[in-house]
Amino acid sequence: MKTQIIVAAVASALSFGAFAMTKADYDASKNRIDADYKVAKERCAPMSANAKDICQAEEKGKHNVAKKELEASYKPTDKNRYDARVAKADAMYDVAKEKCDDQSGNAKDVCVKEAKAVLAKAKADAKANKEVAAAVDKAGEKTADANKQATEKIADARKDAAETKLDADYKVAKEKCDALSGTAKDNCVTAAKTKYGK
Repeated sequence: MKTQIIVAAVASALSFGAFAMTKADYDASKNRIDADYKVAKERCAPMSANAKDICQAEEKGKHNVAKKELEASYKPTDKNRYDARVAKADAMYDVAKEKCDDQSGNAKDVCVKEAKAVLAKAKADAKANKEVAAAVDKAGEKTADANKQATEKIADARKDAAETKLDADYKVAKEKCDALSGTAKDNCVTAAKTKYGK
């Protein structure tokens, strides 16, 4: 929690141009993030079984996100902002996947598919945001032709993200049909194909 507050404060200050983060500030924040992670891992130590796995996944995810957000604050590039978004998506997926281990059979399969769908959507959004930012940056430097190209790239990036999300939702819907049998399963699959244009 302390790490997230530090990173949020740094990001907020940078976004308003209040100060530029020095290398010393960056190094100190990085050391605090690592120290907080060591303490947080100890919280998981007395736990057992899947509860311990979930706890470890949560703490590792928080650590990775804090490091990527710090990097994006220190060097606010499109790539670093993208990496921070992907780190958040990966962290959510790792925790969700661990939570699926508490289930079995089709319920577990559906849970895993849903976790993968959320991951695919978040990564698609992160990629689209990165491409949009790059296109906007490039458009700012070019003439009307560049603006037209940027608009096309933005549309393509959003279309790709939408298709990725649709595919992810279709996989979840199809997986849910596996719990059924016979005509009910066939109807479920047909409905999923119709809904998602497959």
